[in-house]
Order: sequence, then structure tokens, then C-alpha cells
Amino acid sequence: MFFWLIVLVVVAGLAWIRLAPSDPEVWNVDPKVTADQDLASGVRRRIPGGEDSFEALHRIVLETPRTEVLAGSPGDGRVTYITRSLWMGFPDYTTVQQGEGSLELYARQRFGTSDMGVNKTRVDDWLSRLSAAAE
Repeated sequence: MFFWLIVLVVVAGLAWIRLAPSDPEVWNVDPKVTADQDLASGVRRRIPGGEDSFEALHRIVLETPRTEVLAGSPGDGRVTYITRSLWMGFPDYTTVQQGEGSLELYARQRFGTSDMGVNKTRVDDWLSRLSAAAE
């Protein structure tokens, strides 16, 4: 009986991770990037760029598996994306905002205390692809 209770709790927890609602007012916020930062729960980056760079980055981000727009658009000047992990469906949120002559990116996890570097890897891949496309 105790075993099945534990199984039920684990399954309920996994269901919550996969099905928990994502409130745009909580996640689609100003990234407040003052400098590039590698954080335990994510990453912040600021790169030079304007509307064309934002549109190109938007296309690159949407090519990423299990990634969709939560809120916003490049035309709005801010977009927040949700990218889910393959097996467990853990959501990561990445906000891209256009500033004056720059793009600010803030990628972070929702659950846990460490993302084990997955946001840094993902964002750095997007930025290297953006750089390669500009050449």
C-alpha cells in the first residue's frame, strides 16, 4: 500500500510539471540584463542587434524542438518562449527583449535549483547560429 502511495505522489508530481499553467504575466517580463551572467538556474545575455536580428533569432528559437511562444512577438519588442525537456517535460522560459541597439536574453528554469547548464547550452547555440547566419 505504501509503495502505491509513493507511486501516486510521483506520478502526480510529474503530471504537475507537465501540465502546470504558465502565466504570461509572471514569465513575460523585462529580462533586466545588465551583463552576461551564468546562473545556477539559467543565463542572461546581451548582444548587439536590432529588429532584423530579433526576427532571425525568433526563427532560430522556434526551430528548437519542444519550443513554443508563451507570449509576445518580435513586433512587440519582447517574446517569451517555453522549451520543455524531452523525457520529463520540465519547462524552461526564455525571454528575448529588444533594447536600444541590443537584444537581451534571459533563460531560466521553473522547477528545481539548478538547470545543469541546459539553458546556457541552448542560448549559446542560438547565438552562435544567429552569428553564423549574419556572416
